[in-house]
Amino acid sequence: MVLRAFALSILLFLSALPESAVANERAFKAFIKEIKQEAEKDGIARKHLEALDRLTPDPEVQRLAARQPEYVKPIWAYLTHMVTEERLRLGRRELQTREAFLSGLEEKYGVPRGILIAIWGVETNYGGNKGSFSVLRSLATLGYDGKRADFGRQQLLYALRILQSGDVALADFKGSWAGAMGHTQFIPTTYADYAADGTGDGKKNIWTEPRDALASSAYYLKRMGWQKGLAWGFEVSVPSNFNFAEARIKNTKSPAYWRDKGVTALGRDISDDLGNVSIFAPAGLRGPVFMLTKNFRVLLRYNTAPAYALAVGHLSQRFFGAAPFERDWPQADRPLLPQEIAELQRRLRKSGYDTGDVDGVLGRQTIAAVRDYQKDRGLAADGFATPGLLELLAR
Repeated sequence: MVLRAFALSILLFLSALPESAVANERAFKAFIKEIKQEAEKDGIARKHLEALDRLTPDPEVQRLAARQPEYVKPIWAYLTHMVTEERLRLGRRELQTREAFLSGLEEKYGVPRGILIAIWGVETNYGGNKGSFSVLRSLATLGYDGKRADFGRQQLLYALRILQSGDVALADFKGSWAGAMGHTQFIPTTYADYAADGTGDGKKNIWTEPRDALASSAYYLKRMGWQKGLAWGFEVSVPSNFNFAEARIKNTKSPAYWRDKGVTALGRDISDDLGNVSIFAPAGLRGPVFMLTKNFRVLLRYNTAPAYALAVGHLSQRFFGAAPFERDWPQADRPLLPQEIAELQRRLRKSGYDTGDVDGVLGRQTIAAVRDYQKDRGLAADGFATPGLLELLAR
């Protein structure tokens, strides 16, 4: 009688569930079934596929995937957060304790030890924040619905291959909400192509073995084209009449070209052996300006955000005693909020400048439109959007 009453209560509860919740549960189960069928064809053993049967969508992953940023952190705030005295102290300790191992990586892959330790520090604070999300559950959540469905599905299939390889136990198979894994945060497809065995034990355990993670990052950067002995870049000074429309990461020119434009380095020569380089002014004419080499663009293959690559590069130099940037950041110039960027886009479009979609995102096309507007108004075309520029467009 008690069991019958309990069963009846369960039925009543299920019948009271919103139709959308039931539909979502069915869709998720159907997705898991498809993944299992595809993975089985790929040779994944059933004992690993059974791990999928216990999965449910992770609401926290859904929330994070759908969120819209309310505030865009300026680059100087990001750098202040990443290049701290504590991160420098811990990084120098790792450089000292792992000196022999890092020397071997430098010899094998040509990537400086400072860059590798900086990546480790920026990605997970030297393993202190690797992420506690189940990789399988996160990727399944992303894969069955939403804008990241193709990404999630592909990465989930590769994650199952990793599980089958034996490089990681299911209990340790953790990462970020987006499926980035281990000490230096590889996604499964990147792991499949570039993970390396740094210990010689036959495994590529980037989750609990820092040496494997550091070796993997070194191998990845080498494969992306890292040039041994070449600095990532350095701070420069530009003349008052410099054309900031040329200050674009992809606008690579010879060192002689920039010397002729009046660009000078702080404390060093701009030599021809740097190869083609570009000028980067992330905060416009009022902030630090940098000359970037091919190796900075390689860092962008690790993470496409220029702020990330700059943090890694700067941290790698500060480990060995380099000073903070010579020029101060324009901290009085706050970045535009997403709704302000959308208004900027609307006003630029109304004035005849193509920003692409009105989406509240300061992407390449919007920055190009800002540059064109600044140039037509006789302003420094640095592409740096501020509240003052928004006010100017309203006149």
